[in-house]
Amino acid sequence: MAGSSYGTIFRITTWGESHGKGVGVVVDGCPAGISLCEEDIQKYLNRRKPGQSAFSTPRKEDDVVEILSGVFEGKTTGTPISLVVMNTSQRSHDYSEIASYYRPGHADYTFDMKYGFRDYRGGGRSSGRETIGRVAGGAIAAKVLEELGITVCAYTKSIGEFTVKSENFNLDARDTNPLYMPDEKTAKEAEEYLNTIRENTDSAGGVAECIVKGLPAGIGEPVFEKLDANLSKALVSIGAVKAFEIGDGINVCTSLGSDNNDCFYFDGNGISKETNHAGGTLGGISDGSDLVMRAYIKPTPSIFKTQNTVNKSNENISINIKGRHDPIIVPRAVVVVETMVALTVLDMMLINMSSNIENIKKVYNN
Repeated sequence: MAGSSYGTIFRITTWGESHGKGVGVVVDGCPAGISLCEEDIQKYLNRRKPGQSAFSTPRKEDDVVEILSGVFEGKTTGTPISLVVMNTSQRSHDYSEIASYYRPGHADYTFDMKYGFRDYRGGGRSSGRETIGRVAGGAIAAKVLEELGITVCAYTKSIGEFTVKSENFNLDARDTNPLYMPDEKTAKEAEEYLNTIRENTDSAGGVAECIVKGLPAGIGEPVFEKLDANLSKALVSIGAVKAFEIGDGINVCTSLGSDNNDCFYFDGNGISKETNHAGGTLGGISDGSDLVMRAYIKPTPSIFKTQNTVNKSNENISINIKGRHDPIIVPRAVVVVETMVALTVLDMMLINMSSNIENIKKVYNN
């Protein structure tokens, strides 16, 4: 299976299935000398683990991470870092029925067409549990970025039609509600909406927004490896994400150039922009402003309503899905968005170190 690795210099390879023995990641390219312990990674995994509220799957997993290699006496050694999270709450019998048919909105059909075989236990490799490896690897990337004064922060921007209000924005409130919304009032309204959705045995979608602060200008490539293009790939590679925006996103198509352009000014210390409609990139390269992006996430495809589908005998049938499923994906996806952005930004910063001779001289000329 191709496509389980991401990154060029700082590179992760995720492995494992939803109902296998465990899931994990191998991280290559992490610089030596970074302080790292299980708790640095665990705090990120705790944000995505199941069973934390009525709005996530009732599957109970502690998602405890273990560092198998690449760390000695609390510091990274520069060698591959291997991380594992063992699965402890598999209930594969919940999924035995779906081996004979294709669930609407899932990858069952496409996996069969590609491989002629699939692990039907909770989606196997296409399960959301694959993101454990991404989050664990991204937690390390975020730790390295902190050493450089760069922070990456994601949160739930909207659920259904309920969107965080700028006048109520309070990042401290993000971790005080199960939806990871930085707006207490909107979070309560969204919770009421989701309770109604659950009662109707349906699911909902929403938007996760991510902001990167402290990124210097000059990161990214001008053609195929644009910073925004790679961020788009990183976020759309998350299973439930169906669209990506940076800056003003799709709203630029209805704006005027005189409104959309970000004018520059010199403040005595450096060059800045009066606005940030571009979202922190120009020509695929960071401009020193905050990186602002959004991932649009579909409703959970596993719903308990009767749905029409086809079985492997090409018969039209009606099904009622069983098992344990999230009524909404967005809250648990927030940390996945955050860590995928951290992975992308760090990798592109490491690539950028060889962009001009002066950078190389800083390393090798003493």
